[in-house]
Amino acid sequence: MGPHPAVAAIRLAVRRVLHDILTEHRRTPAVPSHERPPSPLVLVACSGGADSMALASALAFEAPKLGIRAGGVTVDHGLQAESDARAAEVVQRLRELGLDPVVSTAVTVGREGGPEAAARDARYAALDTAAERHGARAVLLGHTRDDQAETVLLGLARGSGIRSLSGMAAVSGAGGRYRRPFLGLDRQTARKACMVQSLPVWDDPHNADPAYTRSRLRHEGLPALEKALGKGVVEALARTAQLSRDDADALDAWASQAEASVRDATGRLECAKLYALPPAVRRRVLRRAAIEAGAPAGSLFARHIEEVDRLITGWRGQGAINLPGKVVAQRQGGRLVIRQG
Repeated sequence: MGPHPAVAAIRLAVRRVLHDILTEHRRTPAVPSHERPPSPLVLVACSGGADSMALASALAFEAPKLGIRAGGVTVDHGLQAESDARAAEVVQRLRELGLDPVVSTAVTVGREGGPEAAARDARYAALDTAAERHGARAVLLGHTRDDQAETVLLGLARGSGIRSLSGMAAVSGAGGRYRRPFLGLDRQTARKACMVQSLPVWDDPHNADPAYTRSRLRHEGLPALEKALGKGVVEALARTAQLSRDDADALDAWASQAEASVRDATGRLECAKLYALPPAVRRRVLRRAAIEAGAPAGSLFARHIEEVDRLITGWRGQGAINLPGKVVAQRQGGRLVIRQG
C-alpha cells in the first residue's frame, strides 16, 4: 500500500521542485562542473507549523533519492515568551527527520512597515544569511494555496496594481533562491500529512490573533466570502494570481524594451514619448526610474507613481513630487527628471 494521499501529494510537489533544482545545478554556467559540489544543498525554512513540518518531512524523504543534501533553518523572531525554547524544539524535530545542517537564527524585528512586514523582512534577511553561509542552492518555503489567496486579497484591499495581485511566485529571490512547492496545495492537505505521519506541529498564536490583518482575513474575511459566494473562492483567487503574474510579466518585459526609446541622448526621460506609451507600460517605466534613483521598492506605492504620472498626462506647471527614499521627480523643459533630492 502506498502513502496516504496527502503525503503522496506533498512528496510529489517537493520532488518536482527538487528535480528543477538539480537540473539547474548541473547546468550552472559560471562554475565548471569539476569545481561544483557533487550535490546541491537545499534548506527548508521551518517554523514548526503544519505547512513547514509537512514540507520538511517531504524534503527529508525525497532529497536522498536524488542525491541532494537536505538541511533546515528556523528563525526565532523573539516576539513571544520562550520563543528560544520553541526554536530549539524545531531544531530537534528537523534533526530527527535526518536533516543536516540544521540551524536556528535569532532576529530582532523592527517596526518599519508594521509588525507583519517587519517580521517578514527580518525573517528573509536571516534566511538569506543562512543560505549564503552554508552555500545552499535553494530554500523551500511552505506557503500554500490558502496563503496565496490571502495575499491576493491583501493586495486588492490596498488598491495595488496587477503585480501585487499576482501574489507569491513559485520561484523568487536572488538567483531563484526561494521555492514554494505547495502553492498548488491547500493548507488542509499539509495538516493532514502531518497527522497521518504523527508529526508534532506548533500552531503559532499570532496566526489566530485578530490584531494582525492576515489573521483577520484568514478567520473572518475568507470564511465570509465563501459563505456569500460559495466554495471555490480560494482556488479562484489562486488562479487569479497566476493569470495576473503572466500579464504582469508581459507588461514588465514591454516596459523594459520601451524604456530606451523614451530617453534622449543624455539618458533623460522625454515627456512627449512617455505620453505616447500605454498607461500600464508608462507607469512601469516611471516606477523603474524611481527605484533606480534610490526609492525603496517596498515603499513605492501606486499613489506615488500616479502623482509622477500626472507630470506627464496632466501637466499644469505643478511642482516637484517627493517620493520615498528622498527621491524627487519634476518636469524640466519637456524632460522628466527623477533623482535624489
